[in-house]
Amino acid sequence: MPGLVTIAEALHAVIARTRPLDAEQVALGDAHGRVLARAAVSVVDLPPFASSAMDGYAVRAADTPGRLPVAASAAAGRPAGRPLAPGEAIAIATGAVVPAGADAVVPIELVVLHDNSVEIPAAVAREANVRPQGGDVRAGAEVVPAGVRLGPAHVGALAAAGATELTCTRLPRVRVLTTGTELRRPGESLRSGEIYESNSTMLAAALESAGASVEILQPVADDLAAHRHAIAEGLEADVLVTSGGVSVGTHDLVRSVERELGVEEVFWGVAVKPGKPLAFGVRGSTLVFGLPGNPVSALVGFELFVRPAIRALQGVPEPLPRFERGRLTGGARRRNPERDELVRARLLSSSDGAVLEPLSGQESHMIARAASADALVLISRGEGEVADGSLVDFLRLD
Repeated sequence: MPGLVTIAEALHAVIARTRPLDAEQVALGDAHGRVLARAAVSVVDLPPFASSAMDGYAVRAADTPGRLPVAASAAAGRPAGRPLAPGEAIAIATGAVVPAGADAVVPIELVVLHDNSVEIPAAVAREANVRPQGGDVRAGAEVVPAGVRLGPAHVGALAAAGATELTCTRLPRVRVLTTGTELRRPGESLRSGEIYESNSTMLAAALESAGASVEILQPVADDLAAHRHAIAEGLEADVLVTSGGVSVGTHDLVRSVERELGVEEVFWGVAVKPGKPLAFGVRGSTLVFGLPGNPVSALVGFELFVRPAIRALQGVPEPLPRFERGRLTGGARRRNPERDELVRARLLSSSDGAVLEPLSGQESHMIARAASADALVLISRGEGEVADGSLVDFLRLD
């Protein structure tokens, strides 16, 4: 792809070369955050029996209103042990089995208790306050479809449905490599011209939030042999994400070394600000992303292109960035005539929905200021400006 590609063109190229990984069996207790490769079904009817939705009295609706003797009691896990005969009531707790013969439950607050009998002043409808067997889901029915990333509610529902093992897509194995002679680990002393390396930590956190299994490789100096060794190691993963060294300077070695090692470069350069010098390629089934070294550029590139690829590898059916609509505040924004711009912003709430307030300091190296952002606002390329109060598309930041 010669020249700068658009965001849409770059995304199409990435997703077109991404295939879901193999599936594996995962214990339910380890499945939070995993993506289902096969729909999960219920082992049992849920509820597995007709149960009471209230503390009260199980009765026959035809016996109400009236005064009925209380013949037995039922609690959760302790059924009454006998059916309900005509003309009597059984005390029942929430979640207990509704005894055979009963077709309604009267809440305790609607009756008057007299020693061993209960007075029900009003008629009760059949099935009132009774949770029918299988009313939530029937045995064998789908509880969670394939392609869903499992959250707490999903695993809770599956536990209630009796699932013990799930078929999930294998976690993408991602290796992260940062390049640059100037980089030092946090905690080390900085000499003139050196900076602390932050991109690997940031990218690893972002990758893990997307569902990847991450290994951070040792940062490499601007040395050809060091690059060859590290990139070769990185290419053994499902995805290699590099940061730095993808521009056109003398010390930008990543793209040339990747070509030597058999990486087919699909595109280099995206019409986006920040993050224009972004490269994407493949070697076999390995996806290779070359992100810029400026931290905010790397973050934007990740959210636009790497996160969707990680989602697609896990079989998520709609992996593309999830843009939402909100209203711009804090003044007009001038458009860039040649590139779409992603502006870091605070996401505010109002009675009219989401409101986006751009941060001061939008330079691509300003990662400390970017820490205050929880959204990226898309300012589409073109002439003129986007007026204050205009509707805009935005991406939430995890």
